[in-house]
Amino acid sequence: MEAGAGKAKADKKEKTPQDLAREQERRGLQLSRTRIANDLESATHPNHRKSLEAALAHLDQKISELS
Repeated sequence: MEAGAGKAKADKKEKTPQDLAREQERRGLQLSRTRIANDLESATHPNHRKSLEAALAHLDQKISELS
């Protein structure tokens, strides 16, 4: 049973420090996106909403670049 588990682990590609950093950055951007989306739901002032929508668009672009 352990031999099978060892083989499955060996088949997985080791993540490089760059991969790990990219994943961490993507997680941070996604957390920021969630917070801004929540703020946008309760924002009532048009200028504030516009600013939040621009921030969401920027975060979406950054997240897609990392994917």
